[in-house]
Amino acid sequence: MKAIVYKKFGDSDVLQLVEQPIPTLKADQVLVRVKAFSINPMDWKIRKGEMTLMSGSAFPKHTGTDFSGTVEATGSSVNGLKKGDKVFGVVKNMMKEGASAEYVAVTSSLVWKKPENISYPQAASIPVVGTAAVTALEKMGDITSQKILIIGASGGFGMFLLQLLKQRGAKVTAVTSSQGAEYAKKWGAHSVIDYTKTNVLSNNALYDTVIDLSGKIGYDKAKQIMKAKALYLNPTPKPIEIPMSLLKNLLRSKKHRVILSNPSTKYTDVLLGAVKNGLLIEVNKVFQFDQFREAYQYAEHGGYSGKVVIQMT
Repeated sequence: MKAIVYKKFGDSDVLQLVEQPIPTLKADQVLVRVKAFSINPMDWKIRKGEMTLMSGSAFPKHTGTDFSGTVEATGSSVNGLKKGDKVFGVVKNMMKEGASAEYVAVTSSLVWKKPENISYPQAASIPVVGTAAVTALEKMGDITSQKILIIGASGGFGMFLLQLLKQRGAKVTAVTSSQGAEYAKKWGAHSVIDYTKTNVLSNNALYDTVIDLSGKIGYDKAKQIMKAKALYLNPTPKPIEIPMSLLKNLLRSKKHRVILSNPSTKYTDVLLGAVKNGLLIEVNKVFQFDQFREAYQYAEHGGYSGKVVIQMT
């Protein structure tokens, strides 16, 4: 089978297309013929060597975490899935595995049936950012009276989070570019701040929760727009921020919490319910498999709304 790998850390030019054997199934695994896989920021953070404490430095490495496709075979202990089923899923360990191949073998508990009303690229966009969005909701607690700010709200994470908050009746201010404002409003933002025209840090407003999806503000700057007992959520922490935020939170009222999420049926059930209730999945651009370098370059450059997906030809 064809697979995308890299044998050293670096930019998208280190990605290579190689031939590899089709994975051998374990008893609890499902073999999926991949139709599409999505691109997430963690893909290039790992590839650039920013996460070596967790990913290690053994090569070759794959890329891609969430995917969609059809079941090709099932392990001897798998129930509820059969050959030909249309599915989507996620690899068990994004630091060590990848979905950037024609076939992927995944634990059956991380594979779910694809809703008929969404495409393969849309389904491949769900697990990683969708789970992160549901995890963020859990950390926010009671949102009924909260004043919420989402910075960088027009990407894939923001797309899910804005709509989930809207379905729960929350009022949210979104910070986006002028191009992303239309999507943020469509997804449920109550108001939008165009960061090219207004500096949100000097906007004379205070928030109960600040969610920095852009990774460009940081807790130290966000403190100035947070209420006395507010929450700062960080979905793109540096490794050192994970333990340090826990320690420092013991001494401060304005909390800094990182979002560490692991896709599971618990979260997927919430997301599938939201899709059934009208949640929109915007796929900004679909690249073909042989355009993988261009796809990652496009995704890393940013400035788009929704998700970027690579589709098998």
